[in-house]
Amino acid sequence: MRDQNAKQNDAMRSDGRILECRGIERSFGGLKALKSVDIHVDRGEIFGLVGPNGSGKTTMVNVVTGFYPPNAGSVQLFGQDITGMKPNRVARMGVARTFQNLALFRGMSVLDNILLGRHVHMKPGALPSLFYWLWGAREEIAHRRAAEDIIDFMQLQDIRDEPVEVIPMGLQKRVELARALVAEPRFLILDEPMAGMNQEEKEYIARFILDARDERNVSILLIEHHMDVVTAICDRIVVLSYGEIIAQGEPKAAIADPQVITAYLGERAAARVLQANGGAP
Repeated sequence: MRDQNAKQNDAMRSDGRILECRGIERSFGGLKALKSVDIHVDRGEIFGLVGPNGSGKTTMVNVVTGFYPPNAGSVQLFGQDITGMKPNRVARMGVARTFQNLALFRGMSVLDNILLGRHVHMKPGALPSLFYWLWGAREEIAHRRAAEDIIDFMQLQDIRDEPVEVIPMGLQKRVELARALVAEPRFLILDEPMAGMNQEEKEYIARFILDARDERNVSILLIEHHMDVVTAICDRIVVLSYGEIIAQGEPKAAIADPQVITAYLGERAAARVLQANGGAP
């Protein structure tokens, strides 16, 4: 395992690339959800994956994390080919994610939900249980310490013992982000982490995402519909529409592309916008 991690680190140092997907295709029956998509995420980058509903964003993430094997193409993570690898193995390589719909466990406290994010580091077995006070207790304390550190980082101290279902949606989203960070990922995938939030809550989450990148050395792939957030915190974006890339590059320039405006607003509305701006986006 140590040799494998060393190889991964060497690969990352060689070109600074965390993720590289080439020619990804994925179909569901007669529906082609992804059509020869190429994306890459560099080390230390916040990379945005945006597009209208149904454009293939979540499908792309599910291919990367092993939930859907691609019908064609390859996925490289930390310099290693992981095409078709099972999700649990991808997670153990240092990948954590949040989901478009909240996936917290009702009836459990905020602390217990966050502790569940440590599962990739836990080593259950008969021996730790048999020799709990010599072995298991030490591991349990270490996991609890990691959870408390994240609680402080995400400013969740006041609600740490509250049942997760009674706290507001904005705080639930923050708990889900905390659960992903407590796994100590090197690569974090966030699927619409600001859905349903007001402006103040969005600003809080945006700050925590930036802090995670800067203070915890996490590279981030962000799916998000709030374009003000995307342009504020993303270094680079790719815009999908019907499973194809229609624009990419610096966020403000990519979002202003006429194809992107048309994909979001429709041809007539896009034509009115362009006409109102003298033909410029």
